[in-house]
Amino acid sequence: MKKFINAPESYVDDMLTGLVMAHPDIVRKGKQGRTLARCGGVPKGRVGIATGGGAGHLPLFAGYLGEGFADSCAVGNVFEGPNLQSCVDAINLADGGSGVLLLYGNYGGDRMNFDMASKLAAINDIETVLATDDIASASREEMSQRRGVAGIVFAYKAAGAAARTGASLKDVADIARRTVARTRTIGLGMKSCRLPGATDEISELRDDEVELGLGIHGEPGLWRRPMASADALVDEMIGRLLEEGPDDMEHRRLAVMVNGLGATPLEELYIAFRRAGNVLTERGLDVVMPLVGAFATSMEMAGLSVTLCFLDDELEKLLSAQANCPFWSVQ
Repeated sequence: MKKFINAPESYVDDMLTGLVMAHPDIVRKGKQGRTLARCGGVPKGRVGIATGGGAGHLPLFAGYLGEGFADSCAVGNVFEGPNLQSCVDAINLADGGSGVLLLYGNYGGDRMNFDMASKLAAINDIETVLATDDIASASREEMSQRRGVAGIVFAYKAAGAAARTGASLKDVADIARRTVARTRTIGLGMKSCRLPGATDEISELRDDEVELGLGIHGEPGLWRRPMASADALVDEMIGRLLEEGPDDMEHRRLAVMVNGLGATPLEELYIAFRRAGNVLTERGLDVVMPLVGAFATSMEMAGLSVTLCFLDDELEKLLSAQANCPFWSVQ
């Protein structure tokens, strides 16, 4: 399979250089490790937000740096967690003097290096929140074991908005935890992807086959079946997400993200959103924040994910607050 690259070993650094060059008013490179930070740094006295993860998922993770989002990001190789030095640098870059929130996906390598980095960084006041929105990756009884996928974007936005108000580290972390607790995602894979320099796909799917719950690194999903209609597939995805909804549902207002995994045309994402919106409306739910596009990808994987964030009054206000990063602007 052809890839538009120079060499596999320069793939990540070439990408990051291009990202910074394209958005010089928003992001800059860090001084140590493989890190990015938002331009201007964290204002003095404000809580900073550091994140990180493997490359191959842009806009996740490095694309969500900016005013009202995260402040720094450690970047690993493709589908690999960032190294220890990058994690330390990301934490230090997010220091505005009022503590740092570490907000990243629930993956073993990321946890290990960020845990060690939090002990080595020149900051004592650190809190950690892990995104765990992928309902296909573990049962509801084992929610803490679930992986973090596209739903982390809502946590970036809510926590970033809270930090802008001057909220304390504890309050910013509590907002991030509440957002994670009220966010659910499920993915659907139609074709897998191939890492730069690799000869085989990370997961093989037949041409007539789809996989519900396929992970963004090729982790096995819930089932593989013959391809069905878009409406039938979205119906099952929405049904599973609603079954996982929080007990507190009196607000009945949702932020809904239909996210392309890399190779799915926008036209097909809007077909999916059409069905999702209709089903949710029929269930008496209001879609007040619709998002359709590429928010968390997996190289050239074909497929999509659907994320529901079950809003309360405060989360709706925070998600609607003004913010700007390279891939999502709220005016």
